[in-house]
Amino acid sequence: LFVAIIVGIDSSYFVYYYAVFEQYQKARTQFVQTVADLAARPQNTETLQNAGVMSLLRPLLLDAVPTIQQTAALALGRLANYNDDLAEAVVKGDILPQLVYSLAEQNRFYKKAAAFVLRAVAKHSPELAQAVVDCGALDALVISLEEFDPGVKEAAAWAISYIARHNAQLSQAVVDAGVVPLLVLCIQEPEIALKRVAASALSDIAKHSPELAQTVVDTGAIAHLAQMILNPDAKLKRQVFSALSQIAKHSVDVAEMVVEAEIFPAALVCLKDPDEYVRKNVATLIREITKHNPELSQIIVNVGGVAAVIDYLGDSKGNVRLPGIMMLGYVATHSENLAMAVIVSKGVPQLAICLEEEQEDHIKAATAWAFGQIGRHTPEHAKAVAVANVFPKLLNLYLDTESSEDLQVKAKKALKSILQKCTYLPALEPLLYEAPSNILKHVICQFSKVLPHDSKARRLFVTSGGLKKVQEIKAEPGSAIQEYINAINNCYPEEIVRYYSPGYSETLLERIDNYQPV
Repeated sequence: LFVAIIVGIDSSYFVYYYAVFEQYQKARTQFVQTVADLAARPQNTETLQNAGVMSLLRPLLLDAVPTIQQTAALALGRLANYNDDLAEAVVKGDILPQLVYSLAEQNRFYKKAAAFVLRAVAKHSPELAQAVVDCGALDALVISLEEFDPGVKEAAAWAISYIARHNAQLSQAVVDAGVVPLLVLCIQEPEIALKRVAASALSDIAKHSPELAQTVVDTGAIAHLAQMILNPDAKLKRQVFSALSQIAKHSVDVAEMVVEAEIFPAALVCLKDPDEYVRKNVATLIREITKHNPELSQIIVNVGGVAAVIDYLGDSKGNVRLPGIMMLGYVATHSENLAMAVIVSKGVPQLAICLEEEQEDHIKAATAWAFGQIGRHTPEHAKAVAVANVFPKLLNLYLDTESSEDLQVKAKKALKSILQKCTYLPALEPLLYEAPSNILKHVICQFSKVLPHDSKARRLFVTSGGLKKVQEIKAEPGSAIQEYINAINNCYPEEIVRYYSPGYSETLLERIDNYQPV
């Protein structure tokens, strides 16, 4: 009313004009809030899209009322978050440039909502993430990472993480924008939520290539991540161990840097963490370190890592077991001594339990591979696997037509590599009756090596029916398996070999028929 008097407008008209504008503002506020509420429920998204909600929300991003701007951005983010079609509609509606422009200008509430939209679009595919990059979002997100408000930093870091996770090209774009040092600063902030998202973003950047991982290392990230491995917050520990494993996996040098951060043996405690994702990520980190060389594996063995992982396998089920199974295989593959460390720590019986219990073919395949790495070194290593009754299980997996191709290949390869070292005959003999010719060849070979030097084994081989079974094998003349059979037969008197040969009883009966008493 005072303004109306000053400018010379009739007060009654002013009240009328004011009411019209106030009503318009209330209508916009009600509309955008209702759309945001509807967008929170998945069943409404198709109806909203068909109603052309994108084009209606777009002008509201530039509304003069800040709360309307923020709520419009929130509604768009919720819609784009559901599927790539809605995210594509945001891109095609030229909404992203408006968001990026406003991101640098508006208040902290709008910045969080705008970063949410960028994240919701970028998460679906590399192409949509590239569209976010192409509209200049990275520069605006970098500015947001420098904001005082931790909520704005968190929203920006989250959007950056969703961009970087797709591929090396997008991660490199993130690195080139100068994000990594700011993320390292974020993990040093007191807010737990910000630490989580920043660690996740570093993980998503480092995972793609050695060069990107080195960029993360060069900013001093490892030392700061290492300080948080025993933080009581489980979600933070998940991201910290994920980031360390994504860094360590690329090369010996960076894996050594992770170990030198003195995270062991403290990290082994987390293999018993109540959170299964923390446990899995710790096991993954240990796997990524041990796979590189014998020296790194030996460090893990020395701090008790093998025994801790074996206990972890006993406490876990399903995919959570996988990194632990592979870790034991990697340790064993490097040397006889390291493989023996797995055996001495009772790793073979635990792997046998995994092979028996697990239903997924890829877990069984990893377990079969681990057995192959343990048993392939010496007869002593092979015996440790054989006494765990693993041969029949590996053979069944190889012969099972329902096994995946990868499982069949790994079971066959593991069986062959262990058999070629195995001299423990009680475990080999059942295979004489069950194994196909390509496996049987290796079994017969081992008997041909052991029997000439062991009289007790020769006697047992006869009384158990093994010699009789060998005579029944039909082998091509001059083949390797025929040579092995000949070597076995040479261990016995000729009449013993004839006695157990097929058709010998008929020959005796014929001689009886033809025999004329004196």
